[in-house]
Amino acid sequence: MGGISVWQLLIVAVIVVLLFGTKKLRNLGGDLGSAVKGFKNAVTDEKESDAKAEKSADSLADNSSSESTTSKKESQKDTQKENSQA
Repeated sequence: MGGISVWQLLIVAVIVVLLFGTKKLRNLGGDLGSAVKGFKNAVTDEKESDAKAEKSADSLADNSSSESTTSKKESQKDTQKENSQA
């Protein structure tokens, strides 16, 4: 008693087709499909741009840490040279 049967859905579909016609329904379906496709592309582009930003931030962090270790090694070499000359 509370559910919609297949026959009721079929009757509603026939009434909709009679009211709007197949051409308008086809255009409506195409427009709806294009809208969904555009939305999916926008979401995918947003995820890709976030991933690229995160990746570049990680590479910047890696570069800064490698520069700091390089500068530490150079300062240690300078200290060793000074000690050996003294």
